[in-house]
Amino acid sequence: MKVIILNGSPRKDGNTSAALREVAAILNEEGIETRTIDAGKMNIRGCLACNWCNEHGKCVIDDPVNEIAMQLEGADGLVLGSPVYYASANGTLISLLDRLFHSTSFDKTMKVGAAVAVARRGGCSATFDQLNKYFTISGMPVASSQYWNQVHGLVPGDAVKDGEGMQTMRTLARNMAFLIKSIALGKEKYGLPKKEEPVSTHFIR
Repeated sequence: MKVIILNGSPRKDGNTSAALREVAAILNEEGIETRTIDAGKMNIRGCLACNWCNEHGKCVIDDPVNEIAMQLEGADGLVLGSPVYYASANGTLISLLDRLFHSTSFDKTMKVGAAVAVARRGGCSATFDQLNKYFTISGMPVASSQYWNQVHGLVPGDAVKDGEGMQTMRTLARNMAFLIKSIALGKEKYGLPKKEEPVSTHFIR
């Protein structure tokens, strides 16, 4: 079993990294392999809305998004971690996620998702909601914790002093591991939920 962790912070060893390391450590203890990708440092532009991916199953832009897509296809879960910028996630991470989720044709149903927001003070709830929307439009169960998945800190090292925040990360990881293992058993016995043909409407008709 494997979980991909996308770190949306461009800062090396910052507070977002500390929060995600706590998650990874517990997932590893639970027997789940993790791979952390420092996405916040990547040069990733936004979607071109060209729809090339509809025919080819991958993004037309040749950058790390397509490589990450291949890793996500073989994973059982995805953790998104971001610092909070103006009550929202890091722009590079959002550009990556827009293209990752839109351009990939593989089924993400029952891959477990978890979002982590890290801030000095405010904006975590808005960022948390923003990141969770990628999961809930894709049939991905969302792992929860004992509180909203957030950690607070200003300078590097502050996050590990946030006792409640770090405990929230550990609880999140344990809950995520339980979901991944339970879903694996469920798929073995019952298979994936039945899917209907998509119905696409808009407000004109």
